[in-house]
Amino acid sequence: MIEDIFSLSPYSLEKKQKEQFLLYELKNLTTLHQKHCQEYAQLLQSFGYSDKEYNSLEEFFALPVRLFKHYELKSTDEVIKTLTSSGTTSSSVSKIFLDKPTAMLQTKALIKIMQDFLSKERLPMLILDTKAILKDRKKFSARAAGVMGLSNFGRKHIYAFDEDMNLDIDAILKFQEDYKGERVLLFGFTFMVWKYFYKELKKHNLKLSLDKGILFHSGGWKKLQDEAVSDKTFNKAITEQTGIKKIHNFYGMVEQVGSIFVSCEHGYLHTPNFADILVRDPLTLKPLSFGEEGIIELLSIIPKSYPGHILLSEDRGIIIGEDDCKCGRKGKYFQVLGRIKEAESRGCSDTFEGK
Repeated sequence: MIEDIFSLSPYSLEKKQKEQFLLYELKNLTTLHQKHCQEYAQLLQSFGYSDKEYNSLEEFFALPVRLFKHYELKSTDEVIKTLTSSGTTSSSVSKIFLDKPTAMLQTKALIKIMQDFLSKERLPMLILDTKAILKDRKKFSARAAGVMGLSNFGRKHIYAFDEDMNLDIDAILKFQEDYKGERVLLFGFTFMVWKYFYKELKKHNLKLSLDKGILFHSGGWKKLQDEAVSDKTFNKAITEQTGIKKIHNFYGMVEQVGSIFVSCEHGYLHTPNFADILVRDPLTLKPLSFGEEGIIELLSIIPKSYPGHILLSEDRGIIIGEDDCKCGRKGKYFQVLGRIKEAESRGCSDTFEGK
């Protein structure tokens, strides 16, 4: 058994070894949460999973992610931080309770993933958001948690928007001048990058020269899809307006923070050693084969303070392959196709627009 998964390269385990590792870890987590979270134990009992023996990843009970909006699910009383999801109303917000061990694991996981794409050097960083979202440091929204998490990989942070979400052109131009010709990091939520950064630059007829920049963005694809903006269109427009060629989207949710799935240079999202996905039939919940579209199920060894280790999402996706992506990373690689019908718009930038 692997003693320290975080000592390995994050995309190094091949299918058989990874499945054995995850099966062992997820069995232990299921037992832990069954013992310490009464609601989770009742669910397992109701669906006949109380004394189940698990022989494959497909056999575990997947907790519908929507339940976090209706119940305060936790397996510890030693909560140090509460995260909230980006729902459009107060009744559609999830609360995720973190203890110190879970928060530390989240940080370790994020560091391993991001360093695979960035190296260990902290880069000058332009945050495509406003500093105003970081006011309450004990109770973070998903948006604030995202900014805080990614800001650890940068230095000399500059915020691109003021408190009213107006583009701070002077700050952006100074950032460009200060780090001319250097590698720089940018992060923002997808629709906000599009509407408040890209469109405003275009409106002011302002083209940047951030040729060595690396942009990470996430969430809020629904509104872009409504505007008929595809991933390819987004990347092309950003490159033309800013000069940035390295653009990485990533998929994740506050209910399973730490286990993010980052897109490689070929445009596919990748599962790291300590997380995985399955795709299930929306009617029968049977696991589907590669190439078949269904509901995404997320598996992670990170959540120890709450039963978020195996979640049934409300997103549609398709697994492309495993261990054979041209980028060289091992593990499954996949695409997210959008929300399932009737699911609310809940991406960080989608819900900002809604408010």
